[in-house]
Amino acid sequence: MESLCFHDGNITNLIKKRHLHDSGQGLHMHSSLVERMALERELEGHQGCVNAIAWNSKGSLLISGSDDTRMNIWSYSSHKLLHSIETGHTANIFCTKFVPETSDDLVVSGAGDAEVRLFHLSHLKGRGREDNAVTPSALFQCHTRRVKKLAVEVGNPHVVWSASEDGTVRQHDFREGASCPPAGSSHQECRNILLDLRCGAKKSLADPPKQLFALKSCDISSTRPHLLIVGGSDAFARLYDRRMLPPLSSSQKKLPPPPCVSYFCPMHLSDRGRSSLHLTHVAFSPNGEEVLLSYSGEHVYLMDVNPAYGSSMSYTYGDVSNLMNFAPLLNGIDLQSSVSGIFLNGSSSKRIPATKLEKCKKLIQMAVKSLKKDSNFYYGIEACNEVLDGCTDEIGPLLTFECLCTRAAILLKRKWKNDAHMAIRDCHRARKLNSSSFRPLLLIADALSQLGKHNEALEFAIGAQSLAPSDSEVALKVESIKDHIAAADEANKTNGGESRSDPRAGRVLSLSDILYRSDANSDASQDGPRSERDDSEDDDELELAFETSISGDEGRDVDPNVLHGSLNLRIHRRGGSSGETGQANGSCDSPTSSQKEKAAYEPEAAIDMKQRYVGHCNVGTDIKQASFLGERGEYIACGSDDGRWFIWEKRTGRLIKMLHGDEAVVNCVRCHPYDCVVATSGIDSTIKIWTPTASVPSLVAGGAAGPETSNVLDAMESNQRRLCRTREAVLPFEFLERFRMHEFTEGSLHPFECTQS
Repeated sequence: MESLCFHDGNITNLIKKRHLHDSGQGLHMHSSLVERMALERELEGHQGCVNAIAWNSKGSLLISGSDDTRMNIWSYSSHKLLHSIETGHTANIFCTKFVPETSDDLVVSGAGDAEVRLFHLSHLKGRGREDNAVTPSALFQCHTRRVKKLAVEVGNPHVVWSASEDGTVRQHDFREGASCPPAGSSHQECRNILLDLRCGAKKSLADPPKQLFALKSCDISSTRPHLLIVGGSDAFARLYDRRMLPPLSSSQKKLPPPPCVSYFCPMHLSDRGRSSLHLTHVAFSPNGEEVLLSYSGEHVYLMDVNPAYGSSMSYTYGDVSNLMNFAPLLNGIDLQSSVSGIFLNGSSSKRIPATKLEKCKKLIQMAVKSLKKDSNFYYGIEACNEVLDGCTDEIGPLLTFECLCTRAAILLKRKWKNDAHMAIRDCHRARKLNSSSFRPLLLIADALSQLGKHNEALEFAIGAQSLAPSDSEVALKVESIKDHIAAADEANKTNGGESRSDPRAGRVLSLSDILYRSDANSDASQDGPRSERDDSEDDDELELAFETSISGDEGRDVDPNVLHGSLNLRIHRRGGSSGETGQANGSCDSPTSSQKEKAAYEPEAAIDMKQRYVGHCNVGTDIKQASFLGERGEYIACGSDDGRWFIWEKRTGRLIKMLHGDEAVVNCVRCHPYDCVVATSGIDSTIKIWTPTASVPSLVAGGAAGPETSNVLDAMESNQRRLCRTREAVLPFEFLERFRMHEFTEGSLHPFECTQS
């Protein structure tokens, strides 16, 4: 696959075509440069994990924030540390920014102590390197939980926005006041809440927003700064128009979440019930037309901000269920209510050159070969991606149908996270192109079987049999699914009607077992939508009560990363009659009111993915970024829990480069605004600067943290296994975060480490 050309063309041709007045944007980030990316320098100056990095608008300075509660300012040209500011924060710094249009004098930070602090760098002039204690020009203490992200508006030097795990986005206007009202002031609570989403989380697209919500990320469009996107502790990113939001409010009363312009969520992630799936980062593309979503326990996804009218990218809750249920087709028309025109792909609108057509045929043959040999699944899928995403509608319906079915079949054999859902999408597209073929129906039956939806799988298998009554493969599939259903029914009767046995039964439960559900060996629980049981308000599950006895001083000087004193644990069963059920589930309402709301609630539509980027692992931290690279955002980059960071071609999702950037975890990836330079940071106390200085282009590159990885697939497979081993917390993760816990092992309790933020 490395022999394939990327879609940005040959760099020498770009140079020949460029005129003197051109800006040279095509050369800012090019595949030939990306393939030569290598570690140029490590910036040393922090004493803890580096959780935030950002360039100034000119690219002359880099700012960083760390667990050591310092903000460092670095020179891009000399790579020297210019300032190391003692911020006064009492917990990890998670976000830092230069305030625009201030000649890089104003910088702002947000941290785990729930504070936002503003500093003037001019106050450091004339001081020595060691004299770095600066009094903040403004101190905002209105948040009640960790501040995870800051946003600024291009051209606006007066306002900074902060997103916190308390569920609010607050607007800090430096012209209205330098700080929050002093402690103890009466009737002077800050009225700076732009977005109150404390009761804004959704279990699924069909549910009203009423769950407790912790914000993890926000971003403001650089081209349309009235647009704000936020993401947090559920699967949905939300787009807001700031001009349409209600006036700023205080936190004295929880307000219902305001309506958003759009929800963004891949369709297969929109119905996950109590899943611990959540967003760690959201970002606009440089032109503001696309958004990038990074999920914890999942992949990175690309969406259109404004999909064309009638586009297949928009879907409703009904479309989610229709995707899993069989409906006959007549001349390609769905006899059941269609999936809102989903996945339509008509005949070729362009005449493809013969050489390109031949190349597409060879790629499909390569994919078919990998399918038949049960090997090189990743490269077989890459070949199909090249045809389907690289040639779009140029190849015509016949080749498109063949390529879709081939990719679906390989996905079902590879079995990476949510590959079964991707296969179902491909098969529905294929059905629209050829309604007389049984192949898409048989593949959907396979996919649904992998997801544990055997009754639905049987419907598609029988549909395939009606199209090919004499085909032995189809007949075997029908009988196999029937046998599986019969065996499951017999097992249910043996187990007294329980629909699912507990793999932990018959042994002593550890604290880890109690707090987490294991999804390690169940594709159904991993990828399947929530069941009817998950939707029940009367669900009977474990409820845990924690009591802590903190000895000594409980003030700000207590280390927030260490749990002091003793911890007592009480466990009891919670029945459906409890009046506190809603609160136990993390809901802001009582059960009766929530049932009435759900009955009256009209679910909104959501915007679906248009590309997926796989290979990395994001389960360990809540600050892992996914970024656009290049002035036009032609490439996508993201860090990983294995200490690597990945670069993909945006258009096709094809992996271009994998680099080893940290001893443990890479969290932050920031592209220089004008040069082909990328800064990364993570658990290490250093910042890595990457430039296209390698003598030979390659798919992988190492760094000071470790040797070059020779086998890309080994690294990606390892990451996928880790993704599929992620466990789902029985308790809301907010409850666990409150006690700064992440991992409970046999007989031991470990507080949060900097790898878990």
